[in-house]
Amino acid sequence: MTIIYFLLLLTIIICIHEAGHLWAAKKFNVYCYEYSFGMGPVIWKKKTKETQYSIRAIPIGGFVAMAGEVEGDEAYPDVVVPDDRRLTNQAPWKKIIIMLAGIFMNFVLAWVLFSILVLHNGTYPISAKPIIEKVVENLPASQAGFEVGDIVKSVKTPNGAKSSPKNYSQLQLFLSQNQGEDLEFDVLRNDKEIHLTVTPTFDKKEGRYVIGIQGPKPILKKVNILNCFKYGAKDMVDFTKLMFSVLGNLFHGQGLNELGGPIAIYGVTEQTVSLGFFSYLFLIAQLSLNVGIFNLIPLPILDGGQVVLTLAEWISGKPLNSKAKSVIIYVCWALMLALMLFVTWNDISRLIH
Repeated sequence: MTIIYFLLLLTIIICIHEAGHLWAAKKFNVYCYEYSFGMGPVIWKKKTKETQYSIRAIPIGGFVAMAGEVEGDEAYPDVVVPDDRRLTNQAPWKKIIIMLAGIFMNFVLAWVLFSILVLHNGTYPISAKPIIEKVVENLPASQAGFEVGDIVKSVKTPNGAKSSPKNYSQLQLFLSQNQGEDLEFDVLRNDKEIHLTVTPTFDKKEGRYVIGIQGPKPILKKVNILNCFKYGAKDMVDFTKLMFSVLGNLFHGQGLNELGGPIAIYGVTEQTVSLGFFSYLFLIAQLSLNVGIFNLIPLPILDGGQVVLTLAEWISGKPLNSKAKSVIIYVCWALMLALMLFVTWNDISRLIH
């Protein structure tokens, strides 16, 4: 059953993404050869006026084939398409919308699922200000000089990671992302800013690094069908900030060993399914958001990169050199392949150990 849930998860996220491209393309009258659910040999198909909708044998992902894309034109060489209906002949702003539509749909899926989860929970925790309400004795925070009532203004690590938390949840998130690092705090005490340095200690019982501080309990707000989308959007924004923070750390060489690929996602799926249906929905929401954000990265083989190339051609007023464009794309494919091999090695290493 885990395999089924895993394949379903990937297919939902990818097909929603491709459906965004299809919807935007049709809105701008771009000819679409096919929209497919799955990959491999066709096991069912239905042709509308011009677009073939199909289900394929391998239930992993899906795709939309548009006129003007190399893959689409090569797969349907006998179809004659007017030039004004090819993707390549559309106005730059139309092409950009078509490219971003898939990412937009991933964000919409994540938002809807986050909202459903908030509604299911019935309440939504609103984090209080980053105020220290308790300092545990004989732990690093106490030894560093923290006091009850201190308001955390900022915290940073020696490698440059920094946070100016607006609430206690943001402080907790930053501490969880930088476990084991020396931490430099700026706190406000009696209207005076104080600098404190603390080195976390590893708690074997909890299996994590701790410094020994506690904040105020969150305020619980009742959730109904009218406000669940507001709180779902808030969760989505919080996770988006977390994703960009993680990406930023990766560019600084931090957390590379924590990257996971399909094997890791499969393992997480197995664990999540065992926790129930809503935990599974939460995983889909997270991954849909991740896919959307990942596709914003300006690599030409991703939607974000295609947008950058289109903007460059739009600004310059002429197409980019085809040879230079091909070299850039090949290099990006090489980088993506290297990343895939790296995360797969990470997955296998975790299984071995």
